[in-house]
Amino acid sequence: MIEVEKTSLTGVYLVKPKAHEDARGNFYETYNEKDYKAAGLTADFIQDDISCSIKGVLKGMHGDAGTYKLVQCVSGSVYAVILNCDETSPDFGKWQSFILSDENKYQLYIPPMYGNGYYVLSDKAVYSYKQSTYYGEYKQFTYKWNDERFKIEWPAEATVISERDK
Repeated sequence: MIEVEKTSLTGVYLVKPKAHEDARGNFYETYNEKDYKAAGLTADFIQDDISCSIKGVLKGMHGDAGTYKLVQCVSGSVYAVILNCDETSPDFGKWQSFILSDENKYQLYIPPMYGNGYYVLSDKAVYSYKQSTYYGEYKQFTYKWNDERFKIEWPAEATVISERDK
């Protein structure tokens, strides 16, 4: 079972899976095609990827023109930022931030032409990507995390940034 909320970004949704909690811990589905499609999230996902990072890592605004993503932080916590990167859109440069964590279990459903970046808040974080295309099928774009046009507010200074994001 999931709860789906619209965000301020067209086509981007915050997904809140329902967890079963008891004395042993919790259990929740990270994806159930029938439930997601019934909620209007109709992308066909074909590839899953995992990124493991340490506190202070900042991953820049990456995306492409053809891939839908369903992202979540399955261990630890991140400050996630989604950015409209469609330069033909009147909403180009509009962004919104979210806290994704193993505690809240929130997911973000992200359409093509949106950049996805995050800052690791916890000592370690495991970030999961479910994608509708195979990696490399579309040419990726990168926007700098500190691009002055967007004025993205990050929670702290990054201590680790890849060459791609500098």
